[in-house]
Amino acid sequence: MTDIAALLADPAAWLALVTLVVMEVVLGIDNLIFISILSNKLPEHQRSKVRRLGISLALIMRLVLLSSISWLVGLKEPVFSLPWGPAVGDHAGYDLQFSWRDLILIAGGLFLLWKATKEIHHSVDPRPSHELLDKKDVMITNAGAAIFQIILLDLVFSVDSILTAVGMTDHLPIMVVAVIAAVTVMLVAADPLANFINKNPSVVMLALGFLLMIGMVLIADGFGVHVPKGYIYTAMAFSAGVEGLNLLVRRKSAKREADGHTRH
Repeated sequence: MTDIAALLADPAAWLALVTLVVMEVVLGIDNLIFISILSNKLPEHQRSKVRRLGISLALIMRLVLLSSISWLVGLKEPVFSLPWGPAVGDHAGYDLQFSWRDLILIAGGLFLLWKATKEIHHSVDPRPSHELLDKKDVMITNAGAAIFQIILLDLVFSVDSILTAVGMTDHLPIMVVAVIAAVTVMLVAADPLANFINKNPSVVMLALGFLLMIGMVLIADGFGVHVPKGYIYTAMAFSAGVEGLNLLVRRKSAKREADGHTRH
């Protein structure tokens, strides 16, 4: 209790909390986009339930990881290495080291690339779904399959999220409050975001493009190439802003056409 009281009276702790909440919300956007796209493939009566279940599982995973921080931090220790750079002149070659965290990020990135590419293919393929070779891949009609895929990505995003939290503060209560606050925002935003994506096909393609980019960044991170997240989210915000302008133009054009038909 004394530690909690000291934290409440410490302005630096409040600043760390606010910063971490914002960071966790931003990191949660990736998770939420994936859950929204995947849940929209389900029958309508199952979508909201699966979205909330997926986000609840994300919260549980984050809290479990927080309860075993020492084990989680140990995931950053190298488990094997591969010869990478050749020796050139006086410069010796070096080994590329991989930790369990790196392997999780690479696997998650590959899964995102596969999933987003498959969804893009289904969106642009002109043939009816019954003519495709593998019909079950076109539309997920089984909530269990959707939940399984959500769990896989929840794990990847949870590891990334908690390691970010560990890097920003040493206080476990601040991490717990930040994670719970961020997941609460995800719960509130889940249905509106999913409905907006579902009603605007061009936004679906933009979101799938985001997932492709996130997948590549996760793979790069796993190989030791760290892309500053500020660049990633700036690019996402710019793309979303341009798409927002496109939506506004299309709506105004549709309204003018409707008004023209009404006058005639």
